[in-house]
Amino acid sequence: MTTHYGPAVHTPAENDGGPPSEAPAPPGHHRPRRSRFGRPWRGRPKDPRWVRPAFLALLTATALLYLYNLDASGWANSFYSAAVQAGSQSWKAFFFGSLDAGNAITVDKPPAALWPMALAVRIFGLSSWSILVPEVLMGVGTVAVVYAAVRRRFSPAAGLIAGAVLALTPVAALMFRFNNPDALLALLMSLACYLVVRALEDGRSKWLVWAGVAIGFAFLAKTLQAFLILPALALVYGVCAPVRLRRRLGQLALATAAIVVSGGWWVAVVELWPASSRPYVGGSQNNSFLELTFGYNGLGRLNGEETGSVGGGGGPGGGGGGQWGETGWDRMFNSEIGGQISWLLPAALILLVAGLLATRRAARTDAVRASFLVWGGSLLTTAAVFSYMAGIFHQYYTVALAPYLAAVVGMGAATLWERRGRIWASLALAAAVTASAAWGYVLLGRTPEYLPWLRMPVLAGGLVAALGLVFAGRLGRRTALAAAGLGLVASLAAPTAYTLSTVREGHSGSIVTAGPSGASMRGGGPGGGGFPGGGNAPGRGQGQGQSQGGPGGGGFPGGGTAPGTGGNNQNGQAPNGQMPNGQAPNGQMPNGQSNQNGPAGEGGRMGGAGGGGMGGLLNGAEVGSEAKKLLAADADSYTWVAAAVGSQNAASYQLGTGEPVMAIGGFNGTDPSPTLAQFKEYVADGRIHYFIAGGGTGGGMGGDSGSASRITSWVEATFKEVTVGSATFYDLTAPTD
Repeated sequence: MTTHYGPAVHTPAENDGGPPSEAPAPPGHHRPRRSRFGRPWRGRPKDPRWVRPAFLALLTATALLYLYNLDASGWANSFYSAAVQAGSQSWKAFFFGSLDAGNAITVDKPPAALWPMALAVRIFGLSSWSILVPEVLMGVGTVAVVYAAVRRRFSPAAGLIAGAVLALTPVAALMFRFNNPDALLALLMSLACYLVVRALEDGRSKWLVWAGVAIGFAFLAKTLQAFLILPALALVYGVCAPVRLRRRLGQLALATAAIVVSGGWWVAVVELWPASSRPYVGGSQNNSFLELTFGYNGLGRLNGEETGSVGGGGGPGGGGGGQWGETGWDRMFNSEIGGQISWLLPAALILLVAGLLATRRAARTDAVRASFLVWGGSLLTTAAVFSYMAGIFHQYYTVALAPYLAAVVGMGAATLWERRGRIWASLALAAAVTASAAWGYVLLGRTPEYLPWLRMPVLAGGLVAALGLVFAGRLGRRTALAAAGLGLVASLAAPTAYTLSTVREGHSGSIVTAGPSGASMRGGGPGGGGFPGGGNAPGRGQGQGQSQGGPGGGGFPGGGTAPGTGGNNQNGQAPNGQMPNGQAPNGQMPNGQSNQNGPAGEGGRMGGAGGGGMGGLLNGAEVGSEAKKLLAADADSYTWVAAAVGSQNAASYQLGTGEPVMAIGGFNGTDPSPTLAQFKEYVADGRIHYFIAGGGTGGGMGGDSGSASRITSWVEATFKEVTVGSATFYDLTAPTD
C-alpha cells in the first residue's frame, strides 16, 4: 500500500479503475498485449492476480445473497409498488410518480426511485421480481462504488473489507431488497462521496460537478435527506483541495449549480405545470411540491411538526422520548436501531479517530486524510441528524449510514495495519476488534432466543484476535494475518447472522426492520415496529369481535378515531379483532408472527421483522377473488375502477386487479384531495365505479372534518352497499332510493 503525503498526484496506473498510463517499453522489448476480454478478469497490471477475481466474487456473492428468496416479499411496500405499476401503464404517471394510472395523486416523494422499477415492469411485466431486482442491482452497485473509493487510496484488501461490511450490514440487506427510495439514495450518496474524493486528488472540476449531479438526483429520490452530507463535503473540499482558494470557491459554486439543475428541473416542471392537469402532490396540504419538500419531508422531520402526519415527533434532542422513538446521542445504539446498523459503529468511530491521528502531520492536500474526512464526515453528520430528529423516523432510514460506515472501517483497518509496528496503531486495531466483539455480544443478547450459542464465540474470538493484534508488529506475518483474519470474522459474524435472518424472510408493509423477531423494539415490547403515538403494539393482540368504525374501535395515533365509519372493518383494517390499540388482525401483533389477513398473502411478513402495522394505513388489504371479479367487470369504461381512503388500501386493490384505484387523501387519508366537490364531479361524469369501505385514517388526525371523512359520509348516504366476500363496496352508479 502506498501512503501519499503532500499534494496528491494523479497516477491512473495505481489509483484508477480505468486504463493505466504505461511508460514506453524499453528498446528491443515488446510489452505483452492483453486481450480486451481478459482484462476485466485480470484487472490492473500492478495488481496481484487475486485482486480482480476477489472483487468480482464479492459482487457475485452480494447479488446472490440479495436475490435469495426475493419474491417472498411479494409487493413489498405496496404504496410504491402501485406507483410503479401506474408508471408502467402511463408515461404521465411515470413522470409525476402517480399512485394510479388515472393520475389522481402522487406518492409523497419525488419519482426518481420509481423510474428504474417502472421501466423494468414495462419490459418484464408486473411481478415481485421485476420490482425488486432493480433494488438488488442498486445494492450491488453501492458495494462496487464503496470498494472502488476505498481501493483508490488504500489497498485492494481495504476495499474488499469495506464492500463486505456494507453487504453484510442487516439494514442494507433489508433495503437493497425492498422498494423504498432508500436504495437509490444510498447508491447516489456513495457515488457523490467517491466523486468528491476523486476531485480532492487532482482538483479537477468535472469530478465535483458530477458529484453535484449525483446529489441532485438523490434529491429526486428522497428530497432533503440528500443534502445532509453537503456541509461536510463542501467544507472538506474547500479546505483540502489541491488548488487555490479562489478556484476552490468557483468549483463549489459550479457543483451547487449542478445540484440545482439536476434536482431542480423536475421540481420546476411540476410547479409550473397547471395544477388542473397534473396529479395532486401527495403529502402536501396545498398541492405544492415545495411545500412538501420544506414541510412534511423537510423541517417537519426535524422538529416533529408534520402537517398531515400520523403522529408528531419526539421532543427536541437530549434524550426526549417521542412518538417515533427516543432521541439523543445514543439513538443509533438503542433497542430500536442498534440491531439494524450499529454492529461496527463503535469500531468505525475508533478507526476514524485513528486514521485522522495517523495523518495529522500530512499536508493540507493529503488525499488519504481527505478520504477519512469525506466518509467520516458524512457518517457523523448523518448519524447526528438521525439521532436528534424529532419527526417521523423509521429504523430502515439508517441504511444511509451503511456505505459511510463501511468505507471508514475499510480505510481505518488498512491504515492501522500498515502501521502495526507502532504500539499505538496495534492498540487501536485491538480496541476496534474488541469493541466490535463486545458490542456484537450485547446486541445478540437482545434476541436471546436467536442463535444463543453465537454470543460467546463472537466475544471470545474477538478478544483472542485483539490480543494477537496488540503484538501484531512483533509477530510473524502469517501469525499477524491469522489474528487479523480472526478479528474480521469475529466482527462480522453477528451482523452476518442478522443479515441471513433478514434474507430468509419476506418483508412487506410500510415499516420494516432487519434481523430476527425482537431485533427492533418500539412501543414497549419486542418487535413493535412502529405504532407512533405510544400506542400499545407489542405482543399478541386480544381482539374479539369487530370494529364498527368511529371511536369504538380504539384510538389511532394522535387522537384520531379508528378508520372507517361502518361495516366490519375489512380491507386491511383489523379483521377478526379490534383496531390497533394493542390489538391486531386475528389476534396477533406482528412480533414476527404471521399476518394472516394483510399482505402476507403475497408472501410477506407484515412490517418485516417485527414491523408494525395499522391495518389499511401501513399495510395493504387482502383482495379476494370475488372482489377482483367485481372490480374487473366493465373496468375499461371508467378512469378508476374504485376509490378508497388511504394509499395502502387503494394500492392493494390496484395491484390485485391491475386497474387504477383512486387513493382518497393520499397515504394517511389526510391530504385534501380530492375535495368532496371534486369527487362528486368525478362520480357525475361516470369516472369512478366503486367506493371501497374502510381504509386510511378517515377524517384525518383527531377529527372527522377531513375531506376523506366527508366523502365517506356522502357515499354511504347516497349509494347502494355491495358486500362481496368479506369486503364492502358502494356502487357509485347505483344511488339509493
